[in-house]
Amino acid sequence: MNVAGNLPAQRIDAAGHAHVDQRAVLALALPLMANAAIQIILNLTDMWFIGHISTTALAGVAAVQWLVLVVVLILGGVASAVQTIAAQCYGARRYTRASQSVWVALWATLCAAPLFVAVGASGHLILAPFGFSPDIEQLAASFWFPRVGGAAFGVAAWGMLGFFNGIGRPRITLFITVVTTLANVLFNEVFIFHFGWGVAGSGWATTVAQALGLLLCIAIFLGAPYRVKFNSHLTWHPHWPQLRQQLKLGFPTGLLPAADLLGISIFQMMQVRLGTVGGAATQLAMILTSIAYMPGFGIAQAGTTLVGQSIGAGDRAWGMRVGSRCILMTALYMGGIGVLVATAGPLLLPWFTQGGDAEALSAVALGERLLWLAAIYQVFDGLNMGSSMCLRGAGDVAVPAALVIPVSWIVFVPLAHALTFTPEQGWVHFLPQYGYGAIGGWAALVIYVLLLGTMMCLRWLSGAWQRIKL
Repeated sequence: MNVAGNLPAQRIDAAGHAHVDQRAVLALALPLMANAAIQIILNLTDMWFIGHISTTALAGVAAVQWLVLVVVLILGGVASAVQTIAAQCYGARRYTRASQSVWVALWATLCAAPLFVAVGASGHLILAPFGFSPDIEQLAASFWFPRVGGAAFGVAAWGMLGFFNGIGRPRITLFITVVTTLANVLFNEVFIFHFGWGVAGSGWATTVAQALGLLLCIAIFLGAPYRVKFNSHLTWHPHWPQLRQQLKLGFPTGLLPAADLLGISIFQMMQVRLGTVGGAATQLAMILTSIAYMPGFGIAQAGTTLVGQSIGAGDRAWGMRVGSRCILMTALYMGGIGVLVATAGPLLLPWFTQGGDAEALSAVALGERLLWLAAIYQVFDGLNMGSSMCLRGAGDVAVPAALVIPVSWIVFVPLAHALTFTPEQGWVHFLPQYGYGAIGGWAALVIYVLLLGTMMCLRWLSGAWQRIKL
């Protein structure tokens, strides 16, 4: 007979041996995967609306989509620390400190709000060095301002969802995400087509939907169950020592994916610079690849919670066992789904383009080839994401961030430039330039992810994170 153990996702067999309870892991992971699936719907909805404006609009958004996330991750890093702190405090039964981490993130986001607006207003200045055509730059800047300028709403909501995930309440996260996504669909239709705002309407739709999601988060957080157990209504006062702690943890936590996504963003800008077809095909492939990425991220988030709660409960060895299981699940899931998406590419890709667009057929044909390159690296991307998120649960974020930066900026970006451009096309001319186009750029992406996944997995297996104390 098996009985539940005292540690997260633990079961004890009849002989008294502890095992990872796969059902308990799935009970936490499945709502997070469902939440990620809703995020996929949100991304696909945005792409459908933008793709039906024009293929040029799709390429314009592709130029800045990842760069938006880079800004959000850097300026909103404190919010990304909430899940780790909430999970460890929950495991240690320090419930008041868990809720305090939410208010600290909200205060920090409020202070950063003017920076989001300033960066959002600087779109043309930021995009000017990349040499896009005037119509692409105009479309990209139109999307940039509402998405970045209003990103404080999304960051604040992100921090609050991290609290619910950290204490093992992913169904709350799922509910809020469903409401936000439905609102985003409605606002996209209204802002893009009824108000005639075009690409900017898609950016405003996401921002307004995130603001609505934030209000819903606050209402639930201040509800009776959380007031009783977590004193959520009493921990709102600013506490500078806790803010410093979350900044120390949150900045590298945000910097790690930001360093990765900055490289991805520059890579995607390279494909847009090649032309509308390369930029649009890359955008199509990136969004469809999220069918593997986003649910995989849900499994990896379960690893953050389970590792954090295990450490809070005082058993780091158990954190290693349960975290390693989550990493394996993430890699296997992403690898399998990556192959399925590539196989289904010819059926999926045409749905996201405008049939009468002269460049749509070329973008779809190129996208089919890019999806197979994406399928190659999915297992290693699963290792990267699963390991990174488990390390986050342990508070090991500084060294992983320091590892990502050189691999992304010194290896991946120059390699992508060299393989993508001919000597006449590139931004710089001191690198060799082989001119393989989007295929060459995606080959560089495959090499990058193989390196990154291997490094993050080795960092996890080294156990160095077991010496870290928050």
